[in-house]
Amino acid sequence: MSEEVSLFRLYLLRAMYLLIAVGLGITIWPSIIAPASVVANPGSVVRSLLGALALVALLGLRYPLQMLPLLIFELLWKVIWIVAFALPMWAGPGLDAYARESLFACAMGVVLVPLVLPWRYLYRHYVRTPSARWA
Repeated sequence: MSEEVSLFRLYLLRAMYLLIAVGLGITIWPSIIAPASVVANPGSVVRSLLGALALVALLGLRYPLQMLPLLIFELLWKVIWIVAFALPMWAGPGLDAYARESLFACAMGVVLVPLVLPWRYLYRHYVRTPSARWA
């Protein structure tokens, strides 16, 4: 299966998984390990999800092709956030400091992830390959 994708592309994928794991490890995990408050808030759900994403991204270092759905998820949630939230804020009241920082991080993902994805492989394995049986 990995013979379909060049070794260079596999290393690019691994670099992207590492970037996700390290980036979220530095920014998210400190607030998970030592939270400022133990009171539940909407941000705690987001931090938990992103913390889990960081851990699962580590699997991509060993299994770069099998973990491609994680990169697809990463690309899609960032595109959705930019289109549904950042652009309307920018066009309306404007972006606050948090939104500007988030927009920059999301835009980096929207640019970098498509560059490393093996599109022909994705097409062959996720579009052309028949799905698993339902019953």
